[in-house]
Amino acid sequence: MVELAVSLSVALILTAVAIPSITRSLRTYQLNDAAARLSDELKFTRFEAVRRNTQINCQIKQFGTDWIVWTDSISNGTVDPTEKQILISGFVTLLPAGAPPNSSTITSKLGANSTLTTLSGTNSSVTFDARGAVLSLTADVFYLGSAANPEFGYRAVILLPSGAVQIWTAPAGGTWQRIG
Repeated sequence: MVELAVSLSVALILTAVAIPSITRSLRTYQLNDAAARLSDELKFTRFEAVRRNTQINCQIKQFGTDWIVWTDSISNGTVDPTEKQILISGFVTLLPAGAPPNSSTITSKLGANSTLTTLSGTNSSVTFDARGAVLSLTADVFYLGSAANPEFGYRAVILLPSGAVQIWTAPAGGTWQRIG
């Protein structure tokens, strides 16, 4: 009986030590997953515009606390069940400008003349032309993270005017680094 009590005590202590690490890993995975899915949606919309040889929009709309991002293939401005779409909800959300760390690190690495237009945090759309380029002269940025839990860091999905997509990461209060 004593051996069982000691074994259970050791198991409980190890579990208590491991839970914060597991939680941190889960939150990091959720941030990375949301950034990758948003990046994939933007890439899909770009390739769809090139494939169809026409302009196509990628729409971003807030529904309550959730965000829906979809390729508006039929150009009606509403989510259609046949269109490719993603849902960003739960712990990770699209953050408005000013919520994540200062983006000067990103602009300095993109080039001296680069400016970022924040599209996250508001309903917006991105239009790709038939060549796959964005109809914008500035780089667009979507910030992902948790406003309530900044200790888990942030992700930024950068959409360059050429249509290329980059993913950046930053800890709370830290500097941005490109990861993809």
